[in-house]
Amino acid sequence: MYPAAFLLMLAVGIHADSLEGPTAGCSFDEDSDPGLCEYRQGQEDDFDWQLIRTYNWPHPTPDLLRGSFMMVNSSQHFGGQRAQLHLLPLSENDTHCIQFSYFLYSRDGHSPGALHVYVRVNGGPKGSAVWNTSGSQGRQWHQVELAVSTFWPSEYQIIFEATVSEEREGYMALDDIILLNYPCYKVPHFSRLGDVEVNAGQNASFQCVATGKVSETEPFLLERRSGVLLDTPLLSRLSHKRLMATFQVEAQRGEQDLYRCITLSTRGAAVSNFGELIVRVPPTPIAPPQLLRAGPTYLIIQLNTNSIVGDGPVIRREIQYRATQSMWTETHGVGSLTYKVWHLEPDTEYRISVLLTRPGEGGTGAPGPPLVSRTKCAGRVTGRDEGCGTGTGLGLGYKYWVMVRVSWVGDS
Repeated sequence: MYPAAFLLMLAVGIHADSLEGPTAGCSFDEDSDPGLCEYRQGQEDDFDWQLIRTYNWPHPTPDLLRGSFMMVNSSQHFGGQRAQLHLLPLSENDTHCIQFSYFLYSRDGHSPGALHVYVRVNGGPKGSAVWNTSGSQGRQWHQVELAVSTFWPSEYQIIFEATVSEEREGYMALDDIILLNYPCYKVPHFSRLGDVEVNAGQNASFQCVATGKVSETEPFLLERRSGVLLDTPLLSRLSHKRLMATFQVEAQRGEQDLYRCITLSTRGAAVSNFGELIVRVPPTPIAPPQLLRAGPTYLIIQLNTNSIVGDGPVIRREIQYRATQSMWTETHGVGSLTYKVWHLEPDTEYRISVLLTRPGEGGTGAPGPPLVSRTKCAGRVTGRDEGCGTGTGLGLGYKYWVMVRVSWVGDS
């Protein structure tokens, strides 16, 4: 009996530890721990949020519920004006969840404004809102979850932004902003988004894998660090709790940037880490090949590829050549830094370029500058060079030796 009781107590203790209280957060109550609630007003907005404690009001308005919270009174500001509330940066080591409650209400049903939530990473740009809501939503609090999959050594910052509507009626409020050390229940979490390397001109594929409460009916977005959003992914159900959204990004030269996955619903939003799109430029030699030796039917060249423009590593070398007066082109793979081009026409000018290839689809660069060189003339069988165009040659610059056997009629 005692061992069983001990195991039960241990199991209860482990469960309690896994669901322990918030590690940080803001309830805005007077008796709350100030060390758990750290925030600041925005510096690039139009006005500040107000800290409200209704039990201290001599004449509280019936439009608000009792309690302590941060509030925007839309009637005191102009339409389009904004107020930002910044939480201090967070750098977490494990899966966690941020909860907060919001209040949007106008007695006449008009919209008090819009509430936007941003996730800024490593002090970078604010980007696009990862979650938003607007309109009068009843005289009650609504709870939202944020699953941010950004971990140490990176840090992120939550920014709440209230924008006053043109109607300028009603209230917007925030309360109970809490950091929990266990996964969100209402929204999924993203697996780590890896970096993607492609060659310029190809499509990069970002795969956003969400685990938890996830649905194909909820939007999936891919956000650039600049805030530009891409939608219409290809969705694949991996299991009843795992969904993968695949985005194709055309990778042009200069498109290098950071991307992250977002999915949102009325219950909240999930945000992945930033993955880097690395666009490589296929390599091209700066200089033409060097001629080492020329013969009547061959040219021996050195590739001369020590200096390139573009990105390595070089995994394949080829030479591309053609006769100057011809339209055909041949390409040969090269296994060393010197190469003998065979089976050429005598006394003919050729243009020879080098092609370089790096890893990945589309990794072959443009041909480098050409070597322009001429094969030698064909000489006698003895190998002496007699000069070009002195024999019959049929206009090709060859010398031909013809042996004729004559048989007379009547000879035996």
